[in-house]
Amino acid sequence: MHRVLWYRLPPSGYILNGIVVDFHLTYKYLGSLFLEDFNSFLKLCYIAKKNFRASELAFALDPLPKNELPPSATFTEEDAQDLDVLGLAKSYFDLKEYDRAAYFLRGCRSQKAYFLYMYSRYLSGEKKKDDETVDSLGPLEKGQVRNEALRELRVELSKKHSAGELEGFTLYLYGVVLRKLDLLKEAVEVFVEATHALPLHWGAWLELCNLITNIDMLKSLSLPDCWIRDFFMAHMYTELQMIKEALQKYQSLIESGFSKSTYIISQIAVAYHNIRDIDQALALFNELREQDPFRIENMDTFSNLLYSMKPELSYLAHNLVEIDKYRVETCCVIGNYYSLRSQHEKAALYFQRALKLNPRCLGAWTLMGHEYMEMKNTSAAIQAYRHAIEVNKRDYRAWYGLGQTYEILKMPFYCLYYYRKAHQLRPNDSRMLVALGESYEKLSQHVEAKKCYWRAYSVGDVERMALLKLAKLHEQLNESDDAAQCYIIYIQDIFSCGVSNPMEQLEHAEVSTALRYLGQYYFKNKLYDEASLCAQRCCDYNDAREEGKALLRQISQVRDHMEASSTDLFGPLSSNNTPVRRVSPLDLSSFSP
Repeated sequence: MHRVLWYRLPPSGYILNGIVVDFHLTYKYLGSLFLEDFNSFLKLCYIAKKNFRASELAFALDPLPKNELPPSATFTEEDAQDLDVLGLAKSYFDLKEYDRAAYFLRGCRSQKAYFLYMYSRYLSGEKKKDDETVDSLGPLEKGQVRNEALRELRVELSKKHSAGELEGFTLYLYGVVLRKLDLLKEAVEVFVEATHALPLHWGAWLELCNLITNIDMLKSLSLPDCWIRDFFMAHMYTELQMIKEALQKYQSLIESGFSKSTYIISQIAVAYHNIRDIDQALALFNELREQDPFRIENMDTFSNLLYSMKPELSYLAHNLVEIDKYRVETCCVIGNYYSLRSQHEKAALYFQRALKLNPRCLGAWTLMGHEYMEMKNTSAAIQAYRHAIEVNKRDYRAWYGLGQTYEILKMPFYCLYYYRKAHQLRPNDSRMLVALGESYEKLSQHVEAKKCYWRAYSVGDVERMALLKLAKLHEQLNESDDAAQCYIIYIQDIFSCGVSNPMEQLEHAEVSTALRYLGQYYFKNKLYDEASLCAQRCCDYNDAREEGKALLRQISQVRDHMEASSTDLFGPLSSNNTPVRRVSPLDLSSFSP
C-alpha cells in the first residue's frame, strides 16, 4: 500500500502532561496573580512528569525586577495539619505505591491532600489495568481492559461536584474519569468548569481540545477570559485544520512578547506541516533545533517531513537515541527510519514500544497502522486505526487509513463511509476527494464520482491524478469530448508546472496515455495537425512510441489520399462540411522536451 507522507501528525502527548502554571510568567504577562495559593503549584508534581511548558514561555519573556516578584501565598490551617502526611504520601506516590499513598491520605481535609488521594486511587486503577494486560497480546488489545476504580471515583467526585467542593485540579480529574467512561458531554462541561477554576492548568485545556469535534462546538463553549485562552485557540485552530487562523493567533502571541518562544515556533512548524508547506516547516524545525538542540518534543513530526530524506532522518534518529532512547518521540522517529528502509517489522516494533510508553500516542497508532498495511496485515491495521480514532476522532489520517484498508478488502461501501469522514475533516484536501471519487466510481455512482474528481482538481490536486481519473471515467462512459478536454488540461498542467528538467515531465506515468487518446480523438475528428502533434509526442515515451509511429503512418496515408483525390470531390467539404472542433486544440509547441 502506498505510504502517504502527509498523513502524519504529531502524537497528542501524555494524558497528564504539559501543565502551564507559573507565577513569574503570569506576572510578566499580565502583572496580576491568577492563582490564590502558591502551594497549589506543588500539585503539578502530582499531575505531570515535567512542568516544562510554563518555563519555556517564561524564558521567552523579559525577566522581572526583584521588587515585582509575587509574594508567597497564605498557608491555611488545613494545609498545616496535613503537611506531614502529605509529604509522606507524596513519597509513596513518587515510588508509584499508589494504594499506599491513598491509604495515608484517606482522612485528610485539605484540598491538596484530597486531590492527591483521588488521583492516587485513579492511577492505582490504571496500573492494575496495565498489569492485567498480557504482554504477549501487544498494544492492540490494551483497550479491552478497564480501570475498575473509575465508577467508584465517579460516584464520589459527582457528590463533591454537586456540593461545589471541587477545586481546579480535582475538577480536571473528574473530567478525565468521565472521559474514560465515555460520558463525553459531561466531560466537556467539567473541563470547561476546570479551566474557569484554574485557567493556567494546560492539562485541562488539552483534554478539552481532544473532545471538541468542530468549530461550532468550539464557539459554543464559555471559556475563561485569560491570556492562556489565546494559546488554546491557536492550538484548537491547528487541530481543526484552520491553519490560517492558527498562524494569525500565533503571530499575535509573538507580537505580544513571545517572540523567543520555542513552543510557538514548534506549533507554527506543525501548522505548516499540516498544509504541506515542506520548505517552511523544514526551515522552522531546523531553526528550532538550532535554538534547542536537545529538544525531543515534536521531533516525530519533523521525522515525517524527513521521510524521503534518508541521510537527514538517519542523523535525527541517531541524535535522539543519544539524548533519550526511551522517549515516545524517539521510538516514532526510529520507526519512521526503519519504515523508510522498508523494514516494516522493525518499524512496527518501535511504534509498539512508543505505545507501551504512552498508550494515547496518536501518531504511533496511525503509523503502526501504516506499517501493518505495508505488511498486508489488514486486521491489525484496522485495529490500530480504530485505536487512533478513539484517541482523537479528528485524526483524518486514521479515517483515511481505514478507507484504504477496506479498499484492499474490496468493500467499497465501507470505503465510502470512512473516506467521507476523512473528507469532512479535510474538505479541501484533494486526496480525500480523489479517494471518494474512486469509491463512487466502484459503486457505479458516476455523477458523484465526476463531482469529486473535478472538485479535487479545483482545490489543487496534490498528486495530479484527479483530471486523469475524470478523463478515464468520461472515456469509459463514451463521453469522448469531455474526456479529450480533461486530457488536454491535464497535459497542459504537466508541461506548464514549472519543472525545469524536461525529462521529469516525460517520466510522468500517464502523459503517454493522454497523448495516445488525444491522437486518436483528433484523428477521428479529422484534425490531422493536432493528431500529428500528439503522435510525435507519443514517440518520446517508450510505452507509446509504436502507437505514435503507427498513427503518423495513418495520418500520412490519409493526407496522401487527399492530395491524390480530385479537388471537385473535396470542394463541398472544405466549404460546408468541415468538421467543427469540439475541444480546444492542444498547443504544446512552446514545451519542447
